[in-house]
Amino acid sequence: MPNYRRALVPGGCWFFTVNLLERRRTLLIDHVDILRSAISATRLKYPFEIDAIIILPDHLHAVLTLPEDDADFPTRWRLIKARFAKALPKQETLSAVRAARGERGIWQRRFWEHLIRDDGDYARHVEYCYINPVKHGLVSRVQDWPHSSFHRDVRRGIFPLDWAGDVGASGEFGEAG
Repeated sequence: MPNYRRALVPGGCWFFTVNLLERRRTLLIDHVDILRSAISATRLKYPFEIDAIIILPDHLHAVLTLPEDDADFPTRWRLIKARFAKALPKQETLSAVRAARGERGIWQRRFWEHLIRDDGDYARHVEYCYINPVKHGLVSRVQDWPHSSFHRDVRRGIFPLDWAGDVGASGEFGEAG
C-alpha cells in the first residue's frame, strides 16, 4: 500500500474534495440532511470551521480550518463519511474486497486535500467551491445552487448575490472530471 503523506499542520486550513464511490449517483443531494447531520455531529466532538462548502450530487468540496492545537482532519472525514453511510439503507453493490472488509460502497476510500498557503490561495479555493455547480452544468448562476455556504457568505456581506454572473470556471483544483 502506498505511504500517503499528509500535511498535518495544527490550526491549518485545507481545501478538500471528497467523492462518492459511484460518481453517477446523487446520494449527497438526495440525502443532504443526513450529510449535514453527519458534519454537525462530527463538529461537536472534533470542532472545525467551515470556511466554504459545496455539496454536489456525487462529491463535495470544502475549505475547513482546524483549531490551533489540532491537525487531525483524517479523523473528521472518517467520522463524517461513516456517519453518513450508516444512516443510509444498504442498497449498494459491494466488491468482494469491500464485502470481506465489512465496508460500505458509498465513498471513495480516500479524499484529496490541499493545505492553503496564503490569502490568495484561500480566495481561489473558496471561489472554486462556489463556482463548482456552474462548472458541472448544474446551474447557470452560483446563487441558484442551494447546497452551498455561498448563501451564508452573501448574508455576511462577503460575496454579492450576483457574484460570478454566468461565468464558467477553469483551473486545477484537485478534481478529475
